[in-house]
This record gives sequence, C-alpha cells and structure tokens, in this order.
Amino acid sequence: MAGLVNLEDEEEVKGYLENLGIEYSYQCYKEGDPDGCHRLADYLEGVKKDFEGAAKVLKENCEKNENSESCYKLGAYYATGKGGLSQDLKAAYNCFLKSCKKGGKKSINACHNVGLLAHDGQVNDDKPDPVFARDYYTKACDGSFAPSCFNLSAIYLQGAPGIPKDMNLALKYSLKACDMGHVWACANASRMYKLGDGIDKNDAKAEALKNRARDLHKEQQEASRALTFGE
Repeated sequence: MAGLVNLEDEEEVKGYLENLGIEYSYQCYKEGDPDGCHRLADYLEGVKKDFEGAAKVLKENCEKNENSESCYKLGAYYATGKGGLSQDLKAAYNCFLKSCKKGGKKSINACHNVGLLAHDGQVNDDKPDPVFARDYYTKACDGSFAPSCFNLSAIYLQGAPGIPKDMNLALKYSLKACDMGHVWACANASRMYKLGDGIDKNDAKAEALKNRARDLHKEQQEASRALTFGE
C-alpha cells in the first residue's frame, strides 16, 4: 500500500483497490476492528457497488459492535430500503437512536433524524411525539446542526401538545439557525422582529435579517449553478 498510485494506469488502480478491500476485510474479520468493518462497508458500497454486501456488514457492525457510523448508515439503508433491506422506518429509527446515543461523526445527524421520525409519528402508530422530538432536536442543535435549531424554533413558534408556545425560545433558535446559514430561519426571525409578536418589535433587526436571508438565498443559488456547470 506504500507509495503513490499512478491514477492513469488502470491496472495499477485496480490492483490498489483490490488490495484495499483485502486490507479492510482483514481489519474487520481477523482483527475485529469496528472501524475497519465500517471502512469495509464503505468500500463495498462506494467501490464495488455491492449494496447488499455493505448492508450485511453494516448490520453486523451496528448490532454486534454498536459502531455509531455503521448504525447511522444502516438507518439510512432501512429508511430507503437499500441494500436488499425492506424499508422499515422503525428499524431506521432504532439505528439512528443508537448512533445518536453512542456519539461519533454522524451522531448529530442521527439525533436530528430521531427527532424527525418522532415528530412525524410514523414510528409510533402515526402518533407524533413533539416532546421527544424536541429533546433530540435540542441534542442536534447543541451540536450546531442548523435544521434541528430551525425545527425547534418552529415547535416553539406554534406550540405543540406538551410544549407551550414560547416566542423568546422561537426567536433564540431561529437566530441560532440563521447564524449557521439557514435561510428560512433568518426569514422567520426577521418576521418575528417585524411583527413584534411576543417579543420586542425591532424594524432595524428585521431588515438586517431579511437582507441576511436574501444574501444566503443568492449564495445558495450561485453555488447550485456552479455545481451544475462543473459537472
């Protein structure tokens, strides 16, 4: 594995990738390394396009080794019915919950997904649980995940069973999501200041936030166009 690979040499690249697969398999099955198992799953998915094989590795690595990254990705497989798995939102929810509690690179995303599925109610006989959702959105928002902060602001803006309407908290989380670049959070915060509904009216802040939302929207459109042209 040492040395540089000549990317223009098809056989050399092919040999490198084959060796990579062997190395990850060894790490997973011989050394019992959970991170090696996750790398193997990524390899099977990304290089071999063997989604069923990847799903099997992810499932074992999540259930047996409780690897946070594998639990997160397995949750995504269950949510979409990928890798030969039947679409199962309850199984996805349990995987995301395990990843969220375990911690790791994707644990914040996992906490957000737990919130979404609880808020939606599909994993609880179509009975939304906004209190549980709020708790997991809070975990993700505390980890600087803007969509969770925005969802929290929406919950407090409208109120929900077990959660009273609270415009100060709605503004707090809208501003936090806005600071992280969430367009609609900036727009909502602007509207709250403009109307002064439950908070002090402030036209200057409303205008500044409206401009921030407009600038973010413009930046996103330009980035999207750049990606399209770069394809």
